[in-house]
Amino acid sequence: MTDKRRTLTIAPKPAGAKPARPGGNPAAQYARPKPAAKVEKKPAAKPAPARPAEPVRPSHEVKPQFQQAFRPDLPSDSLALALLGAASAVAQVRAGSALPPALSNVFASFGATPQGRGAIQDLAYRTMRGLGRAETLLGLMTAKAPDVPMLLGMLHCALVLLDPPPGESAPYEPFTVVDQAVTAAARHPDLAHAKAMVNAVLRRFLRERDALVASALAQPLARWNYPQWWIEAMRAAYPRDWEAILAAGNGQPPLTLRVNTRKTGVEQYLHLLEQAGMAADVVGPHALRLKQAANVGQIPGFHEGLVSVQDAGAQLAAPLLGLQDGMRVLDACAAPGGKSGHILEMADVDLTAVDADAQRLARVGDNLGRLGLSATLVAACAQATDWWDGRPFDRILADVPCTASGIVRRHPDIRWLRRKTDSRQLTTLSGEILDNLWQMLSADGKLLFVTCSLWPQESEAQAAAFAARHMDAIRLDAPGQLLPSSGAGLDHDGLFYALFQKRAA
Repeated sequence: MTDKRRTLTIAPKPAGAKPARPGGNPAAQYARPKPAAKVEKKPAAKPAPARPAEPVRPSHEVKPQFQQAFRPDLPSDSLALALLGAASAVAQVRAGSALPPALSNVFASFGATPQGRGAIQDLAYRTMRGLGRAETLLGLMTAKAPDVPMLLGMLHCALVLLDPPPGESAPYEPFTVVDQAVTAAARHPDLAHAKAMVNAVLRRFLRERDALVASALAQPLARWNYPQWWIEAMRAAYPRDWEAILAAGNGQPPLTLRVNTRKTGVEQYLHLLEQAGMAADVVGPHALRLKQAANVGQIPGFHEGLVSVQDAGAQLAAPLLGLQDGMRVLDACAAPGGKSGHILEMADVDLTAVDADAQRLARVGDNLGRLGLSATLVAACAQATDWWDGRPFDRILADVPCTASGIVRRHPDIRWLRRKTDSRQLTTLSGEILDNLWQMLSADGKLLFVTCSLWPQESEAQAAAFAARHMDAIRLDAPGQLLPSSGAGLDHDGLFYALFQKRAA
């Protein structure tokens, strides 16, 4: 999942701290020392034969066994329940799951109310953004990482609440976090034995906060909240911008809407928002960034298809295709369907949407249905041809698989799930997809290559290699690499665009 760095296995402590005592009580290192008992001296035993040292377990590769389906008896609106739910989701991410399905599992097993879901999701995302710092702090206070995934997740979630990012106020009073974390631990079978440890660790952090935070921030993992290999790769790719890019990925993403110009205009919809007491900034031709995030159910006209949720950078794709009525268009790797909807909003085209994941493809149909639009949905791999009827497409949108390094502010779990080698494997796959789709493009047709990656090997290097392999590919003007950006009149994720036209024979 991540690189094989060692974390949470060291035991450095502030100057003057007493060393931890061995034994079965995990909170023993925080207890007051007791007078040593007199013991009878015994003859020294023969040394046992040396055994090979056990390898250190890498960070984020903890034991995945835990009682995921346990439903705690706690008030639905309590912080204790939110801590348990978020801890379970974090434990699942550390075992290899993406955060959205992990949260879905938690909501189902906990029977969470809408309010409870919001609290659990907010805390889980906070923890993913601050996991490196929380992990480093815990490593400074413990001699070894807890082996219980739920316990590790609980401590990380609580530390994130006690240690908010600079400039942000703590969402709860410290004593409330400690009390609710201990309460949560006492109510879960995987944690009840360690409630004293939870109490001791969190209280120690509050006592020694300044010294612990200063020591933690000396380590890149805590300072940037990314794996070391990710930090090094970003510095190598963007020597002047790497710090700003990492910081942008730790920010809260905005809620950006795409106005459906088939049904309304930007100015008309701004007026509709104003009537609903919502303010927004224009950040693209059809893009509005809400100043205050809201549930989609509260957004005026959402269910009627007046707007869709889509990043302003992603809204560049459909216009770049140069669509005209009557064209035959392919959206490869289409799920969840944001770009498919935009294509159909811009022109009356015959659209085929392809995705290898049938469940995610169903979301394309749902999104198009809400907009009152339709397309041919095909569950198939974009690198295969068995689904293609042989008729060429006039336009192809190839939003190929990538590491998604450009959208970590929306999906902060990505940084902890990706491995350094993933980029090479995904580059190979996306190259196969592009080569396969090129044969499906008509003469004079256009193919738009898109990734939400920041790694050059997945973006510019891939585009250059594709052009070198296909002598009939003419590269046209396109934005190229977009770095994550936020400000007045501008707010988008990190994406890459390359546009090619097939030379006529």
